[in-house]
Amino acid sequence: MLVLRSGLTRALAARTLAPQVCSSLATGPRQYDGTFYEFRTYYLKPSKMNQFLENTKKNIHLRTAHSELVGYWSVEFGGTMNKVFHIWKYDNFAHRTEVRKALAKDKEWQEQYLIPNLALIDKQESEITYLVPWCKLEKPPKEGVYELATFQMKPGGPALWGDPFKRAVHTHVNRGYTKLVGVFHAEYGVLNRVHVLWWNESADSRAAGRHQSHEDPRVVAAVRESVNYLVSQQNMLLLPTSFSPLK
Repeated sequence: MLVLRSGLTRALAARTLAPQVCSSLATGPRQYDGTFYEFRTYYLKPSKMNQFLENTKKNIHLRTAHSELVGYWSVEFGGTMNKVFHIWKYDNFAHRTEVRKALAKDKEWQEQYLIPNLALIDKQESEITYLVPWCKLEKPPKEGVYELATFQMKPGGPALWGDPFKRAVHTHVNRGYTKLVGVFHAEYGVLNRVHVLWWNESADSRAAGRHQSHEDPRVVAAVRESVNYLVSQQNMLLLPTSFSPLK
């Protein structure tokens, strides 16, 4: 009887522990919301930047008739010059497929925007991202400038670096050094990449907040913790176009 009870106890313990073992192997919180954000970057011919933006401003309504534009910016500092960056929102992958099919049949879009602008573009890039579970997309209170900070994290996913990264972001926000617009985790593109979109009133106010944060012990401590999981980082200063929903 003692042997039977011992065996039963071990079996029950194994069944109890099994889900914990499996959950420890997860790379991060499950993505329940199908909504995702496509980051699109266009590298333009240096002499064609203004022409591209004017044609886009004139005809962007033809594109937004099919899906939601979150924001559209020109790159002021950081990386390659003569570059535009825009974010599009989709309900799920089926929704994006439907949108692309509709655009392929939209003659007005093709003739007035796509065909004229293709000759002005050197290269295009696309990346699919999700908002991280602890963040929602925020709209800034007024017009300003944006910073897209991109962090290449060590392999392992949010289960490895998610909490320290979250603490570093929230420390900056809670101290009032900048305003958070959104935190995005790459699904297609370079993996283990996180983008943080910040808003500031101006490039100078952004610089002032950054200098102050470097002297804040709470920010410094949070950043030191998160950099243990960091491979590299880069950023861009973005200027919203006149037709960008996010100003």
